[in-house]
Amino acid sequence: MDCLVNEFVDGTTLSELLESGADQASNVVQYVESLSTWAQANKMIINRRKSKEMILASFAKQSIPALTVQSHVLDRVSIFKLLGVTLSNDLSWEAQVNTICEKVASRVYYLKQLRRAGLSSDDLSYFYLTLIRPVLEYGCAAWHHSLTVARSPKFESLQKRVLRIMSVTMHLICHMILHVHTLQ
Repeated sequence: MDCLVNEFVDGTTLSELLESGADQASNVVQYVESLSTWAQANKMIINRRKSKEMILASFAKQSIPALTVQSHVLDRVSIFKLLGVTLSNDLSWEAQVNTICEKVASRVYYLKQLRRAGLSSDDLSYFYLTLIRPVLEYGCAAWHHSLTVARSPKFESLQKRVLRIMSVTMHLICHMILHVHTLQ
């Protein structure tokens, strides 16, 4: 099988690389049929409602017949979440950036509420380091290099909000991280 197959606990991803401009036929129909046969032989059921098809880049503009699984036409989507990273068929990261910013903004709101409630600097730092920063950093090895100048301010704005909320706490964190000693 020349198809890249990634299996996860609750799903499988089939992907096929076709050269742009090359006159080559897709074999994805055969790959899906092979996967379907394998699933049946192993007494597994493919959840057709959760199965999606995404065509990337220049192929997305072409007229390509719909993909079917067990006589069920798969939904063709332009945005899809795979392992927590939002992919779009135009290969831009706008959807991923928006998803991250929405998640972080809601958590920053809770950080603000915790500060108002009088939580200690250590607790606020712990909240940030465990519930906000991982969201900002998740999957960044895949998408960060493609972050445009126009999208960067969204992240900067959220981080500045965190700094303002934790202003009292932040200088303590900086001293702790940098091991800078005060003059006292």
